[in-house]
Amino acid sequence: MPDATMLLRRRDVANHLTLDACIVAVEDAFAKLGRKEVPPPGILGLPAAAGGFHIKAALLDHAGRKYFAAKCNANFSDNMGRFGLPAIQGVIILCDAESGYPLAVMDSIEITILRTAAATAVAAKHLARPESETATICGCGNQGRAQLRALTRVLPIKRVFAVDSNPDAAKRFVSEVGQEPGIRMEVAADLRSALGASDVCVTCTPSRRALILAKDVRPGTFIAAVGADSPEKQELDPELLRTGTLVVDVLEQCATIGELHHALDVGLLSRDCVYAELGEIVAGIRPGRTTSDEITIFDSTGTAIQDAAAAIAVYTSIADDADATRINFNS
Repeated sequence: MPDATMLLRRRDVANHLTLDACIVAVEDAFAKLGRKEVPPPGILGLPAAAGGFHIKAALLDHAGRKYFAAKCNANFSDNMGRFGLPAIQGVIILCDAESGYPLAVMDSIEITILRTAAATAVAAKHLARPESETATICGCGNQGRAQLRALTRVLPIKRVFAVDSNPDAAKRFVSEVGQEPGIRMEVAADLRSALGASDVCVTCTPSRRALILAKDVRPGTFIAAVGADSPEKQELDPELLRTGTLVVDVLEQCATIGELHHALDVGLLSRDCVYAELGEIVAGIRPGRTTSDEITIFDSTGTAIQDAAAAIAVYTSIADDADATRINFNS
């Protein structure tokens, strides 16, 4: 048992967690969840005047050891303009799940960004057409950048449309990310035209109304809806969920705070209409995409199982680093 708890800053986490390693860890965690080898993750959310807070917790086994992780995150979308701070901030506590000892307290920003993108990569691997080459990224912040990088790990992306409510953000996205070799980047004239030419669409915005309408999505498209992680957020037309093949990260969570929540509220869907949880597909319990023309949708609310997987990857990578900052809670 360690005699002290590691304290990891954002740069410490960034130095010990790559997107590729995060994708592997997140896919493995979803498979364990699908096989019911770990209990469902938990969540508690509380709104605030200009944003909100949530706590997400999960148990996860790795390499013969049992871990518990709890993330406390704040999400205030106007932070940069008001205070010069990131929209999402928080900490993750990683504990030994047999003794309860806190192994590490780490900044959550990098983990939240990468584990969210990693889940999209895992979903795209199973739900997008393998030959998908054109993607629309709706929301051109840090998450949009990570989402594109994740898609390129699993699909042969060659063309990308950037869409943002702030035209300057879309232009910066194209300028900064456009250095990727073999990928043609452009600011979309409008979202509808971009969708009409895309195989894949990722939405990662703070929108509170539907941006993607069912009539604008062509057959065979894969959509990852990432932005809705609280009851008031929405990016997809509920009719799109009714007509597409809907996969959720965790059913009860999506029914409460995800895109599914809105379709349930207006009576277009019931929980029984959900095709599968992502873990069931990763574990091979349900097949992924079954036809080339079906519209597949991943309702991604972000789960603690992803946070736990990423936090464990960071901790195991840095555990023997003598230079890591440590404190002893029991002294």
